[in-house]
Amino acid sequence: MKKGRFTLEEMEYIEKYASSINFRQIAKNLDRDPESVNSYIKNKLKLGLSDEEEAAYTLENRPYWPELELQFTKTELELFKYHWSRIISQFRDDVIPTEELQVIDLIKLEILMNRCLKQNKDNIEQISLYETLVATERSRDIDQQNKDEIFGLDRQIASLKASQESLNRDYRELQAKKSTMLKDMKATREQRVKRLEDSKQSFNSWIAHLMSNPDVTRKYGIEMEKMRLAMMKERERLSAFHQYQDGIIDQPLLTPDTVKE
Repeated sequence: MKKGRFTLEEMEYIEKYASSINFRQIAKNLDRDPESVNSYIKNKLKLGLSDEEEAAYTLENRPYWPELELQFTKTELELFKYHWSRIISQFRDDVIPTEELQVIDLIKLEILMNRCLKQNKDNIEQISLYETLVATERSRDIDQQNKDEIFGLDRQIASLKASQESLNRDYRELQAKKSTMLKDMKATREQRVKRLEDSKQSFNSWIAHLMSNPDVTRKYGIEMEKMRLAMMKERERLSAFHQYQDGIIDQPLLTPDTVKE
């Protein structure tokens, strides 16, 4: 089985048959690893991808992706791509550049929150371990207890508890920022339900809305009058005689009201 990068001929072959032949058969024909062929089809040709998978792959093509690689670990980047693909798919790719930045910041907050929880978990485990060591040491006879070790462990426990309080405070602040950002993006369940309820307005409620908002009513009235005037002007133009390319003269719009003698 051949290794290394695909040759130009191999890439042309894959692109030609990717939509009609299974990637395993293509790999067999080229004497290549099936997974590498499948990866090429998905990454380069974007074939056989779900909306979420395509969104995840397009993220890596963004100019800021190298910066994200410097900021987060490999595991965090996988989580970043997961959240990115899910959110972009939720908005059905209707995301403008400023909203894209909001999505990125939202995911960063989520990852930082996860970091706080992981560090908090590590602290809890360390505190439990040190407290066990202290209890074990204090269970000895007084003359056999290592006072320095107990003192050192107590200091470490106190330091870890202080760190735990700081992490909890940071987590609450990040959570508040995340909630605010979700509301700004109108991505909370409450706002989605409200949009659905608004879309189910009755005709009577819509009329009441127009009556209570004269500016909206005037705007609709102006648009309707413009449409009426444009229709009348176009009707007048199409009702006039017109000479076609074959020399025949006729009226494009011929009705009982527009017919001419």
